Amino acid sequence: MNHAILELNLKQLKLPMFSRHHKSFAEYATRNNQPYEEYLRALSEEEIVNRDQNRVKNLIKQAQFPFIKTLVDFAFEEIPGLNAKEVFRLSECGYIERSENICFIGQTGTGKTHLSIALGVEACKKKKTVLFFTAAKLVNMLLEARSEQQLSRLQKRLIKAELVILDELGYLPLSKEGSELLFQFFADRYENGATIISSNLEFADWTKFMNDPTMTSALLDRNNTS
Repeated sequence: MNHAILELNLKQLKLPMFSRHHKSFAEYATRNNQPYEEYLRALSEEEIVNRDQNRVKNLIKQAQFPFIKTLVDFAFEEIPGLNAKEVFRLSECGYIERSENICFIGQTGTGKTHLSIALGVEACKKKKTVLFFTAAKLVNMLLEARSEQQLSRLQKRLIKAELVILDELGYLPLSKEGSELLFQFFADRYENGATIISSNLEFADWTKFMNDPTMTSALLDRNNTS
């Protein structure tokens, strides 16, 4: 009877690891003459580890990465101009705390998306909220939200995220409306959150998809992309 009540209490308290392991931990404690405090400490640490793991899994799921990549898997030797130490330093997520932007620029096949996702995964591991979009998808979402009078809600979601990853910027030209909404996205996140951008175009060529030199210049100046 007492065991059933204990299981019910643990379920109501939402302590699944306590419920799953309290018997085996108790048996171990008994065999090794551990005090009650040590038994409870071990159980509580198991619960904390499990919650942390679940938190990270949920953050990675919410980010909606198209696939999972890690820095360990990246072939740095194939991109000799890339500073591996600097990239691993970025994985510490200080740039997120400072609301700074990162921009990976290079030709197709140079690992820009891999690095963006890998840094996004590292951010999730540090309990940061992350959102991943291709530039085309984000612009379409903004246009659709505006037509459905839901733009403000989407913009608040984008501002709230601690890190937004914008992939494939410049691969497709944008309409005037799309350029304006994308500019507003960057303006909203200015000093409010970090952004990782990948593009196949140098900064000087961003007018090719933004279609407005003044807006492009203001975008680059305001966001201090580096």
